Amino acid sequence: MRTSRFLVRSGLTVAAAAALPLALTAQPAVARASGISVSTTGSTVSVVTSACTQINGSWGTAALLGSAQASFAQGRQVALSGTAAGQSAAWSGVSPGTYTVVVMCSNGSTAGTQSVIVSTPATASPRATVTPTPSRGVMGGLGGAARDVGPVAMGVGGALVGTGIIAAAWFLRRRSKPYRL
Repeated sequence: MRTSRFLVRSGLTVAAAAALPLALTAQPAVARASGISVSTTGSTVSVVTSACTQINGSWGTAALLGSAQASFAQGRQVALSGTAAGQSAAWSGVSPGTYTVVVMCSNGSTAGTQSVIVSTPATASPRATVTPTPSRGVMGGLGGAARDVGPVAMGVGGALVGTGIIAAAWFLRRRSKPYRL
C-alpha cells in the first residue's frame, strides 16, 4: 500500500514536470491566432509580421490606435517595410498608455490585431557631465599632482629621504657587528 502511494505521487510529479515546459511556452489563443508580434522599448512600439504579400510594391500598412480611436483610419499609420520573410513597422515617441496595433496587408486582409501597454520609464538614464581639465594636465613626475611644488616642499622631502638613508645605513652597520652595544 505504501509503495503504490509513493508511485502514484511520483508519477503525478513526473507528469506535472513534463507538462510545465509546455504550459510555459504556450502562447495565449489571441496571440496564436494573430499573425503579428508587437513589442515595446521605452517609447517605441514595433510590430513584425510575415503574413503579408507584396502587391504593386506595397506590403501593407500598420496602425497604432489609442483608447479613444475606434477605426483603422483614425490611428497613426505606418507603411510596412521588409522582405517576404518578414515585414515590420515602428512608431517612436509614443506616450504611456494602452494601444491596439492593427496590420492590414496590401490585399485588404487583416494580418492581425494585438494590444500593447506602453509604460513610463522607471528612471532616466544618467547624463554624462563634463568637468574642466587642469590647464597643464597631470604632472606624472610629481606623483600625479596637478599643482606645482614649491622649493620648501622639495627641501623638506629631500631632508626626509636623506634622514631615512642615514638611519637605514646606521641600523645595518650596527646589526653586522653584534659585539657592539
